[in-house]
Formats: sequence, C-alpha cells, structure tokens
Amino acid sequence: MPKAKAHPDQLGFNWNVPVPVRGEGALAGFERKVNRLVGTILASDTRSRYVIAAAMSELLDEDVSKSMLDAYSSPARDDHRVPFSRLAALVIVTGRQDLLREIMGDLGVALLIGAETEIARIGQLRQRIEQDKREIRELEGRARPIHEHRKGSN
Repeated sequence: MPKAKAHPDQLGFNWNVPVPVRGEGALAGFERKVNRLVGTILASDTRSRYVIAAAMSELLDEDVSKSMLDAYSSPARDDHRVPFSRLAALVIVTGRQDLLREIMGDLGVALLIGAETEIARIGQLRQRIEQDKREIRELEGRARPIHEHRKGSN
C-alpha cells in the first residue's frame, strides 16, 4: 500500500476551483481509486485493522471486520465496493479527512478541513472589507459636504 504523502495536521488546501470530470467513462475506475484510498488510509494509521474495524463498528453500530477492510483496500477486488458510510467512518476513525481530496476533486468538490474553514472565512471577510473600502472611495468622490442648519430653522 502506498503511504500517505501529507501529514494529517498539514494544511493542503489550494485555491483552484475544482471541475467535475465529464464525458463517457470519466468515472470508470473510480471504485479502484476508492479502494486505493482505503489502502492508503489504513497504511497511514499505526493501529491494527482489527482495532480500526472495531472503532468503525462502534461508530456505525454495525459489524465491520478486518477482512472487510482488507477487501475494501484491494483495487483488484471489484466485487467489494466500499459503501460511503463505511468510507466516512474510516476517515473519521483515522482522522484522515485530508486524503478525501484525492477523490473529491473528480466530483468537482473542494474540501475545507478544520482550521482551513477559518482561513477561508478570514479571506471572505478581507474581501468584504475591500469591497466596503471601494464603496467608501466611490461615495467620497461624489459626496458633497453637509452644511450646518442655521439656528432657528427647521
């Protein structure tokens, strides 16, 4: 199994707009990508597959076995498709949300994980501040001074 390249605490978000794959057969082989992803996630965790399967079983309230994880992580096993709920449980149990980016880009999806949401929010707020500053400059260019009202006039 290939080892995961990024550390789970590393911010790997990029600002490229994802585009979903299109056309005939564009998602052909996607299940094998998912299987490889499962293998990478499992290889990146120091715990045994038995322990991971037990944690997934608890989270899902259904039986997940080590042999299921073995089958899910084998790209050669076309007959063992990974249910999304089990992929989600695996990601949560291992804390490897970062590795989902590998497959989500094909769907046209970008992920913000943890502190990345705060970074994106900061960017959004800075953009809003710049828009407000532009509006202020435009108004200042058009605005005329407000004269004081004379005493006694209403």
